[in-house]
Amino acid sequence: MSVESVFGYQRAASLSELEEDLPKRVELDGVPVSVVRTEGSVFAINDICSHANVALSEGEVENCQIECWLHGSRFDLRTGEPSGPPAVRPVPVYPVKIEGDDVLVSVTQES
Repeated sequence: MSVESVFGYQRAASLSELEEDLPKRVELDGVPVSVVRTEGSVFAINDICSHANVALSEGEVENCQIECWLHGSRFDLRTGEPSGPPAVRPVPVYPVKIEGDDVLVSVTQES
């Protein structure tokens, strides 16, 4: 077991793998996560739309929000809150740490 997983953080990607505004889907401890590099930061949000069982990583990123490609709901990457219908429930977001080129995400510490 790695030190990161002991403290709840796991390597999700490298910074060099993440293209600006292009979500990357990863699975950590069985949890689908969309990792996004945008506006000078890296965010991790649950990859499943709270309105429909659709991967958010297939949507577009703009203004620190990720859009569900199916019905157009947008979720704030910082809080998981939807900006309007049809989604009304937030999506879990996860803490991110950057160590060197590694992007570490903790899915055990949902906020």
